Amino acid sequence: MPLPELLPGTLDMLILKAVSLGPLHGYGILLRIQQISRDVLQIEQGSLYPALYRLEHQGLIESEWGISDNNRRAKYYRLTSGGKKRLRNDRARWDRLAAAVGEILNATPEEV
Repeated sequence: MPLPELLPGTLDMLILKAVSLGPLHGYGILLRIQQISRDVLQIEQGSLYPALYRLEHQGLIESEWGISDNNRRAKYYRLTSGGKKRLRNDRARWDRLAAAVGEILNATPEEV
């Protein structure tokens, strides 16, 4: 799904979730989101890296340099305690939104 079809704030939530599963470098975050979504969501690098910068600047993730599986220097991201809190809040908001949309889509003529 191209990024413009995602709701505002969804990319940040997906990145926070991906990083919550373990430290990852940028490309690893793209692959994790793609893998978990069974290739439905494909985040472009041009969207990912500005989001990582923004999340790090907000103190929701932190980074350190390391060596990737293919022996390249890479910046690895991990969730901060503030990032964990933000992910919990975003997840709760997302669940309420999804439930409300589900109710609307499941409504029958007798209920309106």
